[in-house]
Amino acid sequence: MISGMTRREFIRKGLTIVAMGATAPSFLTRTALAMGHPFDLAQVTSRPGVPDDHVLVVVQMGGGNDGLNTLVPFADDAYYRARPRLAVPRGQVIRLNDELGLHPRMTAFKELYDRGAAAIIQGVGYPNPSRSHFKSMEIWQSADPDGRTLRVGWIGRYFDSKCPTCEVPAAGVNVGPTMPLAMRSDGGQAVSLETPEAFQWMPSLDGSGAREELELFKILNAPAPNEPGTIDFLRHTAMNAVVASEQVRDAVRRYRGGADYPNTRFGASLRLIAQMIAGGLPTKVYYAHMTGFDTHAAQQGAHDALLEQLSAGVAAFLRDLEAQGNAERVLVVAFSEFGRRVAENGSGGTDHGTAAPMFAFGPRVRPGLHGRHPSLTDLADGDLRHHVDFRSVYATILERWLGADPAAILGAPFERVPFLA
Repeated sequence: MISGMTRREFIRKGLTIVAMGATAPSFLTRTALAMGHPFDLAQVTSRPGVPDDHVLVVVQMGGGNDGLNTLVPFADDAYYRARPRLAVPRGQVIRLNDELGLHPRMTAFKELYDRGAAAIIQGVGYPNPSRSHFKSMEIWQSADPDGRTLRVGWIGRYFDSKCPTCEVPAAGVNVGPTMPLAMRSDGGQAVSLETPEAFQWMPSLDGSGAREELELFKILNAPAPNEPGTIDFLRHTAMNAVVASEQVRDAVRRYRGGADYPNTRFGASLRLIAQMIAGGLPTKVYYAHMTGFDTHAAQQGAHDALLEQLSAGVAAFLRDLEAQGNAERVLVVAFSEFGRRVAENGSGGTDHGTAAPMFAFGPRVRPGLHGRHPSLTDLADGDLRHHVDFRSVYATILERWLGADPAAILGAPFERVPFLA
C-alpha cells in the first residue's frame, strides 16, 4: 500500500495522467511518470491454449441508437403505424430477407453482410432496463445491472483475470480523452489517447528540451540494486509509461494505412487503431466511440448520417486489415446503451427505449441474423422486450475470442450466442 492506494490503483491513476500528454500540466506529467516499472511490450508471452493473437475492437454508439430504423422490420405494419413520419419507406429498405432490412444509408454494411463479414444480434438488452444514459451505460460497461462492480469494467476484469500479475499499460487502448468504465481494471493495463503525438513525455510546458529531459529521466530511473521496494515501484511505473508511449508512436509511424477512410472523427479513430494493429502492439482490446445517437428531435437526417458513418468506417477498417494481413485476427463489436421507443414522438424523433441490435464484424463471425426480432405489438410499457441478455454476447466474446472464463468475469455462466465461428 502506498499512501492509502494499492499498487495497481497507483499505476492506473498515473497512466491516465500520462496519456493526457501535452494537455496535462507539467507537474502532473512528472508525478504520473514517477510511478511504475519498465517492461518491453515485445516480451509479452502467451498462455498455452489461449488465442493471444486475437484482437477485439469495441465501438460504443453513444446516446441510444434507434434499432428499429437501423434493422428495419419493413414487413410489419405495426412499424409504419407507430412511425408515420420516421419509418423508412418499404421501397428504400436494403432487404436482408422477407421481413427485415437495413437503413438505405448502410450500403457498406450490406456489402460486408453479403461477404460473410457481418452479424446482427437482435433484441439485445437486460432485465429491468434503465432509460438513463448514465445508468444504462454504466450497466453495459460494468456488465453488472445490480451495481456491485462499478470500480472496474467487464474488459478490465478480463485483463485482471487473464493475467493477474501483468501490468502491461497497453493491453487495452481507448481512443478518446477519457477512459471508459469498461476498460478500467485493478492492474492499470489500459491507456487513453486521442493522438499518438499527445501520448508522450512532455515535461516542459512549452516542450523545449523534452528529448534531453527524457533521456535524463531514463538514466535517473534505471533500476538500482538493493533499493527499497517503494522506490523500485516508482521507478518501474515511470519507465512503464515511457515505454508504452514510445511503442504506440513507433507503431503508428511504421504504417500509414491501406484504405481510404471517411473524413469523420470515427473514421480517424479506426485508422489509428489499424495503424497500431499493423505496428505489432500486443494490445488485446481497442475502444472507439461514436456520439450523437440521442435523437429526441429531428432524427431523420442526423441518424441517417450516423448510420452511414458507422457502416462506411467499419468497412474501411476491415479493408485496411485485409491489406495488412490482420483481418482474421480482429473482431469488431458495436453496441449502444439502449434502443429507442417504438412510437415516434411529436418532435420528429424517438425517446429512450430498451432493446436494440448489436453488431459484429470480421472474417470470423457467423454472418447473418442471430436471435429473433422483438415483437412490435407485445410491448413492455411501449418498449421492445429483449430476447438476448447483452452479457450472453460478452460471454461469447470472452470464451470464443479472448479465451477467458466468462463466469469468472461476469459472475454467472450466461448462455452463448452463436455469432462466432
